[in-house]
Amino acid sequence: MTKKSIESTSVTESSGNVFADLGLANPEQELLKARLVLQIADTIKERGLTQVEAAMILGVRQPHVSNLMRGLSRSFSVERLMRLLNILDHDINIEVKSPPAKRRREGGKLRFEVPSAGRLTR
Repeated sequence: MTKKSIESTSVTESSGNVFADLGLANPEQELLKARLVLQIADTIKERGLTQVEAAMILGVRQPHVSNLMRGLSRSFSVERLMRLLNILDHDINIEVKSPPAKRRREGGKLRFEVPSAGRLTR
């Protein structure tokens, strides 16, 4: 049995967005898509739907449901994911706020809440 030294292990604190930590383009959008996909998958599981049943309800092909259930969102836009949640009887609220005068040149912020998708935190 060999002993492993933990002294050489470094830990970097997360920013709260794994996509930003990985340096991906549009990390806020990717996190939003991940949360929406998680909500869709959780709803399908909670209702006890098969992938074929979910596909019929959502108006997509079964392989797309399979991708959603595995957390893959590449082939879906944020808008399409929101439409799928609407089909599953979820309400979507979008709020646009005017920026405070002191921040007008810094760019806006993207913020979202998906209450029951507790496995991803922000």
